[in-house]
Amino acid sequence: MAATIITATSGKGGVGKTTTVANIAVALALYGKRVVAIDADIGLRNLDLVLGLENRIIYDLVDVAEGRCHLRQALVPDTRAGSLFLLAAAQTRDKTAVTPEQMMAICQQLRPMVDYVIIDSPAGIEHGFQNAITPADRVLIVTTSDVSALRDADKVIYLLERDWNCQPGLILNRYNPRLIRTGDMRDIDDVLDILAIDLMGVVPEDERIVLTTDRGEPAVLDKRLAMRQAYFNIAQRIMGNNVPLMRFENRGFFASLARLFGR
Repeated sequence: MAATIITATSGKGGVGKTTTVANIAVALALYGKRVVAIDADIGLRNLDLVLGLENRIIYDLVDVAEGRCHLRQALVPDTRAGSLFLLAAAQTRDKTAVTPEQMMAICQQLRPMVDYVIIDSPAGIEHGFQNAITPADRVLIVTTSDVSALRDADKVIYLLERDWNCQPGLILNRYNPRLIRTGDMRDIDDVLDILAIDLMGVVPEDERIVLTTDRGEPAVLDKRLAMRQAYFNIAQRIMGNNVPLMRFENRGFFASLARLFGR
């Protein structure tokens, strides 16, 4: 069965998108899926850092596109998470170094090799965005609920629907129940009313995510973090399973994350 190509993108206000991509890719691999994570943010490479693979990169996306190496030579395995591989971005080039046609060709090579290809799109709506969207079967919008992020996300959704005839899914990042209670943050229903797309998952705010990123240890590998379940749930939904959202109670940040409800 050919791989599903999934692109995660955001507007300029998409905080934590690369971290989300890394954790979803690891979660899918831990469920036994063969996964390739592609960093399409050429010139601003970060996915390797979040995955803790920066010291193992020899070849990158541009090397593959320009024929300096075979695709398999550029795939860096992550031995902690089963069949997960990284195709890193180049640091010394810019986003025009790869064309949408080249990205499409690379993804076509990957389709018979793996179950999922997860592309981390650069923020914004310019050339790098086109590279990441062109081969995609599905697109996920990663955003927070602040007004500038929602405006950016709404613009991306408009372009996807207009130019690619694509209805994306939504991942809501840095959801903070305490700020919801005080009225300082929009709740899930308000965000869905604004963006009008299907919700794929909600990732709660946790300041410890910065520590996992700095260590190159994705949150899904740390059993002490309640937020890891959010990434596992998103992975389940990507696989087509009907998993309820985590319930966010008013009693505190993570006191009730284990309780579930249908939506």
